[in-house]
Amino acid sequence: MYQENIVLCGANAYEQKYYFNPDFSSLPSAVQDELQIMCVLYTEDVGGVLLLEFDEEGNLQFRVDAMDADARFDEIGSVLKIKEIRREKEELLKSLEMYYRVFFLDEEIEGMEDVEL
Repeated sequence: MYQENIVLCGANAYEQKYYFNPDFSSLPSAVQDELQIMCVLYTEDVGGVLLLEFDEEGNLQFRVDAMDADARFDEIGSVLKIKEIRREKEELLKSLEMYYRVFFLDEEIEGMEDVEL
């Protein structure tokens, strides 16, 4: 089992870069594209750095960081934007959590015993 959070992806407004963890390259390209759009739009709207990471239980966490001297970073806007993302992308986020639990944490999902892969 993993000891610390595992980063799925992230975007950095300061360096204008996007990162996707290659350990998750088996995700469909449409999902990868949606994650990139979601992270980059967040940093364009709010600023700072956004990381999506899985905790040790397989929950997807949004971790936000900003430079102390960043007057452009909107802390209140950050909270509101994350709530909006969680609401609009609920199905995607839940699917990613299930994917992580099955393929990385080797958890059994109820009702999956009879499914052939």
